[in-house]
Amino acid sequence: MCHAEKNDTGGINMRRISWIGVGIMGKAMVRNLMKAGYEVHIYARHPEKVADVVSEGAVPHGSIAECVKASEVVITMVGFPKDVEEVYFAPGNILDSAAKGMTLIDMTTTSPTLAQRIYQEGAARGLRVLDAPVTGGDSGARAGTLSILVGGDQADFDACLPIFQAMGTNITYFGPAGCGQHAKMANQIMIAGALSGVCEALTYAKAEGLDGNTLLGAVSTGAAGSKQLDFQGKKILAGDFAPGFFMKHFVKDMRLAEEEAENAGLDLNVLQQALSNCQSLIDRGCGDLGTQALIKFYEK
Repeated sequence: MCHAEKNDTGGINMRRISWIGVGIMGKAMVRNLMKAGYEVHIYARHPEKVADVVSEGAVPHGSIAECVKASEVVITMVGFPKDVEEVYFAPGNILDSAAKGMTLIDMTTTSPTLAQRIYQEGAARGLRVLDAPVTGGDSGARAGTLSILVGGDQADFDACLPIFQAMGTNITYFGPAGCGQHAKMANQIMIAGALSGVCEALTYAKAEGLDGNTLLGAVSTGAAGSKQLDFQGKKILAGDFAPGFFMKHFVKDMRLAEEEAENAGLDLNVLQQALSNCQSLIDRGCGDLGTQALIKFYEK
């Protein structure tokens, strides 16, 4: 059973961190760890894409095994569940390379079942394992204000709290392994509904001849206000579809949420419709656009 508890204290000295998967958000989070005084080692499949953070002090490694062996803590933030499986379970990768007593933190949004599998295999090898997906987008990653949703053992959460505090400001422990991922599924279900509402409202307003920016200013402080309205509304009106969060990753998250809901015997119609709409955009080649590109589904 998952339960939530916030914590502001605790922690032990773990100053060397290995980070695997330095993408849009990961790069900003690595920078914040370095600003907080951590020595950060990184592995990226495309080294040329991380030259900037290397120039700022991150230590590059040529393999996952080499990177893992450099630190006491390993953090992963990769794209899809298959990528998580590869970096943890492929021969010579994380689980094979980690020394007993090390801490492994997966910050990818992935399957709660996979999070539990990593925990169980890690525990059998004497490793500490947490699932800690985040929400707050690329802007939250840059500002160090992410919400971090954590599952695993309470003692391990307490020990890693200073690390989380270097990257986020709203850090919540939800319970045993997989509970952080379940919390993230709930978060993505909320976004699916809120973002769809924003897109439909702006589509309606345009059809009725209203000025979109005037509408945003009028309703954003009322009952219809939301983070999705604030973050995505102006981007939509400006035709800015640059990814803060990729559409293809949002579809992956919604698909995971749908699978978990089906396993729980739930029929979540809004989630299913948003997933269908976004998948149709991926089929049209929009997967590398930001989630605000959902508005394209409504364009004639």
